Amino acid sequence: MKIKLHEIPIREVVKGYIDSAENGVTGYNGRLNIRPAFQREFIYKDKQRDEVVRTVQKNFPLNVMYWVLSDDGNFEVLDGQQRTISLCQYVNGDYSIDHMGFDNLTKTEQEQILDYPLMIYICEGTDKEKLDWFKIINIAGEQLTAQELRNAIYTGEWLTEAKKYFSKTACPAYAIASDYLNGSPIRQNYLETAIRWIAARDDKEIEDYMAKHQHDTNCNELWLYFQTVINWIKATFPNYRKEMKGLEWGVFYNKYGAGQYDPKQLEARIVDLMDNEDVTKSSGIYEYLLDGDERHLSIRAFTPKMARAAYERQKGICAKCKKHFEIDDMQADHITPWSKGGKTITENCQMLCADCNRRKSDI
Repeated sequence: MKIKLHEIPIREVVKGYIDSAENGVTGYNGRLNIRPAFQREFIYKDKQRDEVVRTVQKNFPLNVMYWVLSDDGNFEVLDGQQRTISLCQYVNGDYSIDHMGFDNLTKTEQEQILDYPLMIYICEGTDKEKLDWFKIINIAGEQLTAQELRNAIYTGEWLTEAKKYFSKTACPAYAIASDYLNGSPIRQNYLETAIRWIAARDDKEIEDYMAKHQHDTNCNELWLYFQTVINWIKATFPNYRKEMKGLEWGVFYNKYGAGQYDPKQLEARIVDLMDNEDVTKSSGIYEYLLDGDERHLSIRAFTPKMARAAYERQKGICAKCKKHFEIDDMQADHITPWSKGGKTITENCQMLCADCNRRKSDI
């Protein structure tokens, strides 16, 4: 892997600057992809943006930036996108500082900014080498998410198309699924979730799916799959509750989407379970209704006082094998199973030895 330090004046970087909703942000006379597919949207606040320009105006050193040499001989900004866009926007006249835009400056002041040398490391190497290096230089500043790092490797037309659906403010995915997803589109959380779901369908990882589709010309499979998942949620559980946000709906769909469910019956069960004081994890209700596993609900456990009362009542004798055990070697269990209406109360508590309790759980 080759890494070399270059001094490139701002005037060269801002030459041919274009900020296009369709094609991203470019500069350096069209040779620099300032905001490539793996980078986030512009997130600097005004104060941060202004300080970049002030640093240049004072001739103070600006932190080094990192570019990657692409296969076509052009460049991508690996680190320094926010600083680069701040400078390009100022020279382009997009904003002013203290009521002074670039055009309001004297010729001497303008030339001083344009002649300022940016210190830029340019690297070339394999995808893995670039990613390893990117992880190292990403330690400081606005750290990239895991998905943004993946995007640094699997760039291409497929990723560009996918970002139109999942990675922009008010993107289509946000419009139909913001109630069900955690995170932010511009930090790639929506894209990561969608890929994780569709990859899990085939027991694959996110990287497997991205590598397979990196050179596709569209992301139709991912987008259609995602819409299907969201439509399935809304049809199966039409009454939205805040507990539905952030669940692994795509994984649920992969496992249970082909099943037949009565939304009205499910709603009635949800109402009952939401009102059940033994259910301590209400967000687990939805997965429980799909697979019947009570562990999703985190059923309220018997208190030590309840367990002690049952132990004394049984005189230390296991209710199943009838052998005597110390209390620390026994476990509290529902006499009438919770799934059959048994409550987590003293009267419904029995003490079993660990072996009998395990065998009962396995039935």
